Amino acid sequence: MTTSSHPSHPSHSSPSSPSPRTTRAHSFNTAAAQYAANRPSYPPALFDSIEDLAGRSLVGARVADVGAGTGIATALLAARGAEVVGVEPGEGMAAEFRRANPGIPVVRGSGDDLPLATDSVDFLTYAQAWHWTDTARSVPEALRVLRPGGALALWWNTHALDVPWISAQLDRIGEHFKAYGAHPRVEANGSGSRSALADPTGRLDFARRVVRWSRRVPAETHLANIGSHSLFLIADQADVTSFLTEEHRRLRELFPDGLVEETYDVELLVATPTS
Repeated sequence: MTTSSHPSHPSHSSPSSPSPRTTRAHSFNTAAAQYAANRPSYPPALFDSIEDLAGRSLVGARVADVGAGTGIATALLAARGAEVVGVEPGEGMAAEFRRANPGIPVVRGSGDDLPLATDSVDFLTYAQAWHWTDTARSVPEALRVLRPGGALALWWNTHALDVPWISAQLDRIGEHFKAYGAHPRVEANGSGSRSALADPTGRLDFARRVVRWSRRVPAETHLANIGSHSLFLIADQADVTSFLTEEHRRLRELFPDGLVEETYDVELLVATPTS
């Protein structure tokens, strides 16, 4: 995979304190191991859908997985036969990526300024990461690095809000963490809004598909999973502890065998730019 040191965009940083969004984006670096151990993966049907909507196979394709985090999606792309490189801005997440995936290369960088050569990849993928980019920058960057006929694939594990206990839990998160700006229903299940947010410039034409799947995990894993989200990482730890303690009690009542069934709708958006 060819990387590039093309001229960077002008810096948008300032000497003022980082914005709440920036703080949340960087919060994962302090919890990389927790993230890697407890976050949900993705079902095989997702990658079947990516290939279907893109009209090409992942086998042998050059793929850059951006905002790769600890490499959950990157490893699955490699297992599908892709020649993949991870792109990750965070030091802590990149370190965990290297520990978990020693055979897969990872480079430091972000979707707003990709460290990749022009026309160098067949697929550019973002798993749970596109919403952290500035689309005024990440869309042109995607168009720059994709080869003719290449595809941009974005996806999110969103919570299945038609499952009553999941919907109720999100409501409790919103109430408990409202002082921290919690909007868990929007963040967890952007649904129809994601297509518009994906490219406000209108330069990409996305096809959309939803893939439902579930996993059964110990209650402790479920709690560690939700505790690895940025809202929990920036909140006062006393507030986090009190919430998770009460949730553990509720889960014991809902799932007496100690295994929680988490249901997800993976929202997938795939664009194949023509120029």
